[in-house]
Amino acid sequence: MAKPDPEELVRLVEAFPGPSSESLDSDGGEATEAAETARIDNLLDGAYGALTRDWYPELRRRAAAHADGDCLRERVLEHVEAVPSFRLSDGPTPLGERREALAEAAALRDDVREVAEWYGTLRSRLGGDRASLTRGERLLHDFGYALAHVLFLGASSPGAVVRRLRLAYRSVGVRIDETASAGGVEETTFTCPYRNVAAGTCGERWVCHEKLDRVDDGYVTYLAERGIAYQRPRGCRDSEQCQSTVARDGPERWWPKTPPAAVGADP
Repeated sequence: MAKPDPEELVRLVEAFPGPSSESLDSDGGEATEAAETARIDNLLDGAYGALTRDWYPELRRRAAAHADGDCLRERVLEHVEAVPSFRLSDGPTPLGERREALAEAAALRDDVREVAEWYGTLRSRLGGDRASLTRGERLLHDFGYALAHVLFLGASSPGAVVRRLRLAYRSVGVRIDETASAGGVEETTFTCPYRNVAAGTCGERWVCHEKLDRVDDGYVTYLAERGIAYQRPRGCRDSEQCQSTVARDGPERWWPKTPPAAVGADP
């Protein structure tokens, strides 16, 4: 399965199964439906309304800009990963009352389940998983995955991993600007020398984020298999700097990433 081309991405985004922001704000709808929507939003701590009213319209804007060549795929992915969410666990610990709330919300309206399924498809198609890459990108991913076996050999903690990672950054000319450690999360802020390579032909940061980051995706795959979450840069906003984080990966669950059925909350 290849990653979606810009037009296919627009179609995927437009297939959003939830209510539109216009219908949520409309005064002409059925009172029962409005009350149902408000109840679901209350059950999910405002995540349902925030996703529909604010997050989804911005997603549509970025997908359209990507189709016009004005927005990197990484910028779309960055927004997809910033979806409003409803926590269903505290790390590995299930949050029973919140799972019951999700079950009640799913019983009220099918789109609570459908949005989770749609989000899973969207995130999978946009993400750097090997199956979604072109042949050239798969080679870069596999090179990163193979290199990770050497680079991270014996590194089993976020601190050990990030030290090796910063060494790898420096070895290819990346300048480390700032480091921080808090709550088990290791953060690195750096300046990449490749952000403007071929900018006149392909666009700023295209080579860096659309292609070279596939090597980083190989690191992500390798580390995830060993319980380490490496969050590589996502588009770097409009800054000259990029950020990455390394942390212990945990089985945290949240809607819409986690569908109701996955936590026994399907009606």
